[in-house]
Amino acid sequence: MRSLFKTLQPSWAVFFPLGIALTSGIFMGLAAAPVSAWPLAWVALAPLWVLVLETSKNAGNPTLSPGARFGRHRLLSANSTFLNSLAWGIGYHGTALFWITGIHPMTWMGVPWLASLAIAIFCWVFITLWGAALVAIWSTCLVWILDFGFWIGNDKKKISGWVCVIIGTALWCGLESLWSAGPLWWTSVSYTQSPHNLAILHLGQLSGPSAVTAAIVAVNGLIAEAWMNRTNAGTAEDKKFFSAPLASVRLNNKYLRLAVGLLLSLHLAGFALYSRPLTQQPADALKVGVIQGNIPNTIKLYSEGGRRAIEGYTTGYRTLADQGADAILTPETALPFVWTEENLQHSSLYQAILDKGVLLWLGGFGQKGLSFTNSLFTVTGTGEIFSHYDKAKLVPLGEYIPFEEFLGGFINRLSPLDAHLAAGSANQLLDTPFGRAIVGICYESAFAQHFRRQAAQGGQFILTASNNAHYSPSMPAQHHAQDVMRAIETDRWAVRATNTGYSGIVDPHGRTLWMSGINTYEIHAATIDRRQTQTPYVRWGDWLTPVLLAVAGAVGLLNSRAR
Repeated sequence: MRSLFKTLQPSWAVFFPLGIALTSGIFMGLAAAPVSAWPLAWVALAPLWVLVLETSKNAGNPTLSPGARFGRHRLLSANSTFLNSLAWGIGYHGTALFWITGIHPMTWMGVPWLASLAIAIFCWVFITLWGAALVAIWSTCLVWILDFGFWIGNDKKKISGWVCVIIGTALWCGLESLWSAGPLWWTSVSYTQSPHNLAILHLGQLSGPSAVTAAIVAVNGLIAEAWMNRTNAGTAEDKKFFSAPLASVRLNNKYLRLAVGLLLSLHLAGFALYSRPLTQQPADALKVGVIQGNIPNTIKLYSEGGRRAIEGYTTGYRTLADQGADAILTPETALPFVWTEENLQHSSLYQAILDKGVLLWLGGFGQKGLSFTNSLFTVTGTGEIFSHYDKAKLVPLGEYIPFEEFLGGFINRLSPLDAHLAAGSANQLLDTPFGRAIVGICYESAFAQHFRRQAAQGGQFILTASNNAHYSPSMPAQHHAQDVMRAIETDRWAVRATNTGYSGIVDPHGRTLWMSGINTYEIHAATIDRRQTQTPYVRWGDWLTPVLLAVAGAVGLLNSRAR
């Protein structure tokens, strides 16, 4: 058996770590909605930590010559780190974002079946690799820092494991912050805890998604250290990566206790925030109605879809008005036309507004120069457009083509519009007769800073309007999870209206008080509160990431000098 092991070792040394990395990444993907196996997130990153730190240890082996340590051996080590982390990232992002393939088929848009399939696969592969790049950069930077920055020579017995954890956690949070500032973002590891682990999600009130991300990464890092410092696990050869017989494994108690202690203390801290009662004032109450129109995209842009939309939203509006709603919310592009006061007057919905006198937040298209905007209009009970909000975070490849002068001839547009969509201003606000609202249209739900800014400037409640009809049912589940996080972080009620599901009402503690079905026509009215509290995150933003980076630099420097 030993001779067979040695014969197979070269291929095993490459493919076994890759398989472990890919599998653990898939487990992290399963932690996200709709599977929502959120406990997996607290262990699914640990195997990658082990692979990365073992690679760093082997690359810096002091028995090797300096040329070997920083030459060919270093290059092979870097390649191994990159491939393993890329495999983990592909497993995570590929699993979590597989719903993007639900845009196929697009034959209803006139796209041939094979071309539609190619577009769907391209989008899935592209966004998967974009997310995996974050993981690859994280591991590469971590190994570089450990090898060249603080402990060249890498005597494993003298490395402080908690220092590795701090540096790795700070790097991950820094990269997520950088990625979320760009145009393509969805899969922060923090959202693996939503919508079910409400206790830990309340850490988001302190510093946004980075607080939850830091907790997950740090606990995984400590578990990895507990494994790497294990005892009685067979020979030195058996200890490489994951080959030790599990029956003889004894994890390092110090790091294991730290991991369990950190996990429990963070959940207790989050639970303390979760347990605070919600103060409610009758004067702040607002009864809001939601209409889920359920107009499939396959008919939405045609006469049948237009007829069903007008009929469904008019009927729903009248019913909710009769139920005493103060305001009514419709989904993104509920009526896919360019809405002005002039053409509103030719709609039965406009007549219903005049009859009932109830404010309507109407999803439709506005116009900005020669381009359209994806907008939410505040239509008063007198039929006037009081205010409007234009979607600021457009979907790359779906609502616009990045670098279109170079890519436009190669990528078919996924948006059903014949004209370009123009992005709204990044600093716009939506004032309504009931106070200032925090607005997110569809994709914007993934950008926590977008909601934080509006809350900091007086937003009292959250309105999100989405379509969600493009994709598989996994996407609406994740979209709901994103909005749950935004409600908790800002300490605001959230009202969600979608075209095909899931619409919902979420309280400031992230509890879903009502959720619609999928692919159904539904209406619902609920009373929410207008709130003006400011959580530490709303007040100061993501302060944790720069603090972690500063602490990582300080402890790394101190560790280097001590050595």
